[in-house]
Amino acid sequence: MGDGKPTVYEQALLDGLRARVDKVTPQQLSGNDAPHASEALGVEAIFAALFLAENPGDATPPAEAQKALDRMWALQLREGPGRGAWAWNSYDLDPWEMPESTFYGAALAALATGIAPPEYRNRPDVRERIAELIAYLQRDSPKQPLHNRLALLWASTRLPDVLSASMRRVIIDEVWQRQQPDGGWNLESLGPWKKRAQASPSPGSNSYGTAFTAFVLQTAGVVRSDSRLIRALDWLKSHQDHQFGYWAAESMNKRYETGSMPSLFMRDAATAFATFALLAAGEPGQSDYVKW
Repeated sequence: MGDGKPTVYEQALLDGLRARVDKVTPQQLSGNDAPHASEALGVEAIFAALFLAENPGDATPPAEAQKALDRMWALQLREGPGRGAWAWNSYDLDPWEMPESTFYGAALAALATGIAPPEYRNRPDVRERIAELIAYLQRDSPKQPLHNRLALLWASTRLPDVLSASMRRVIIDEVWQRQQPDGGWNLESLGPWKKRAQASPSPGSNSYGTAFTAFVLQTAGVVRSDSRLIRALDWLKSHQDHQFGYWAAESMNKRYETGSMPSLFMRDAATAFATFALLAAGEPGQSDYVKW
């Protein structure tokens, strides 16, 4: 959030990732070799590279950040339809753990790559891996839901080669076309998604969909004075819970018990991206209720 130092919670997360950066097999990470263990390793490798590259400490890059990036590339898939991407959690859960979510993970890997220092990206071995990543993202982009292509747009702000200028324009135009009359975005507008009979109805604009979209649009260069963006930000400000500070959002997959950890995933994501979107718009005083 732009603070000078990580919070105690952020520091604990970063310390944990640094402590595990040498784990390069599913067995080392989780104690077994089951398929989901390989997926978990791919997920952690990408997030560790992203978070440690974003929080480099004093060195440029520090040993742990470089190890995390090197591990990420070592785990990149070298063959098959996912060549250039990584194993990624697939639990039949939208929006982040579906078979197509491999693309979302690869977009985050591109974001991490763009954050890394130029001297790291220019290493010949890394350039080769980046080329494979870009080829995968360009190959699979047309069949992805808009949500995942928004992640690619986000990545392009740090690694421009993943998207041509014309394709950036296509994605942004599609996003505006799908904006709802009230200024937000509903979940359907970021799909297509799998139909979920057990999910709670989600009519109208959605906190997660609006927050993620408004944040990415600003990182992609949409100016604060754009009337469409103003409407999106106004929607976010009007839908924050004024008692507890969060933005409510329910699971896209099923109804969970109130207060259970799975019931909070979408709410937490919506709250994080809504906060980033409002701060990016230069509104640090947008609410007295954001609590961390």
